[in-house]
Amino acid sequence: MSATIYIKSPHEIELMRQAAKIAAGARSMGRQAVRDGLTTHQIDRAVHEYIVKSGATPSCLGYEGFPAATCVSVNEEVIHGIPSRKRTVHNGDIVSIDLCATYKGFVGDCAGTYACGEVSAEAQKLIAVTRQAFFEALQFARPGYRIYDIGVAVQNYVESNGFSVVRDFVGHGIGRGMHEAPEVPNYRPERGSMRGGNPRLVKGMTICIEPMVCAGDWHVEILKDDWTVVSVDRSLAAHYENTVLITDGEPEILTMADDLWA
Repeated sequence: MSATIYIKSPHEIELMRQAAKIAAGARSMGRQAVRDGLTTHQIDRAVHEYIVKSGATPSCLGYEGFPAATCVSVNEEVIHGIPSRKRTVHNGDIVSIDLCATYKGFVGDCAGTYACGEVSAEAQKLIAVTRQAFFEALQFARPGYRIYDIGVAVQNYVESNGFSVVRDFVGHGIGRGMHEAPEVPNYRPERGSMRGGNPRLVKGMTICIEPMVCAGDWHVEILKDDWTVVSVDRSLAAHYENTVLITDGEPEILTMADDLWA
């Protein structure tokens, strides 16, 4: 990841809006595909086909060797789950869908966790808290605040609800690249620990805020497939993400779909 923070021009912002709109629609398509008896591969195909039909390309496919258009993570899987014809989703599962779409050279990125049928009260709360943690952080996505303020807001809200925030993976800047500076932690970083420092937010920045939350311990591990990240205690995990534009006033959620639950 380059240390340079790219401020987008009005033309670039408009292209970002178009890429993000496609990504948001693809996330909605993935959410609708979360049904008892479907495989994670089928969820991925629904997302992939939507992105291509929309005139974009699935940015995750081939990224550092990732073999699918979508990360589909089930239950204790936090992020980067590889879709499989052998992994079937069942009622009671929670499913995290993370994807990116590239349109005319710019990337939109978003994620969400969704219930398959009836799920436990703990799972319902985890999904709701993870999603709301994003909106708690969004209050600080304004000029003058620092990246640090976003992480503090996420951690405070999540921990006040009895859950924990993953530290090993963070949000990021976005634009022509899927991952650009700055890093956007979901926790309170130690002073001097953030690569690229703790920059102030300014108009024209585009960032991804993406709380990753565990019901139990925040520590995670990567499985033998070298991609799938799971909670170390195998507790449930959830993920919620949007691409956000910093303006001179209210932040703009570029990946907020017409389906408000997406």
